[in-house]
Amino acid sequence: MCMKKLFAVADQYLKSCGWKDMALIKLCLLAMGMLIGMAIPGKSRKAVVLGAVVAFIATYIPLMYKFLPILREGLSGDET
Repeated sequence: MCMKKLFAVADQYLKSCGWKDMALIKLCLLAMGMLIGMAIPGKSRKAVVLGAVVAFIATYIPLMYKFLPILREGLSGDET
């Protein structure tokens, strides 16, 4: 029950965000990931890098699948 409420609040917050807010969130998460990555011992780095690559691919493909049609539509609407 608590998680549902948390997700509802997160959805409400995201509706109030613009692209600049989202960019700041992403930069914050990037910085946090870099700090965590620097703390990983050398012997474990290959596994962590592999996990990061898999997570990147698994999230990038669906995001681009959703974004590219919107981009194409926006670019084709520019022709005047």
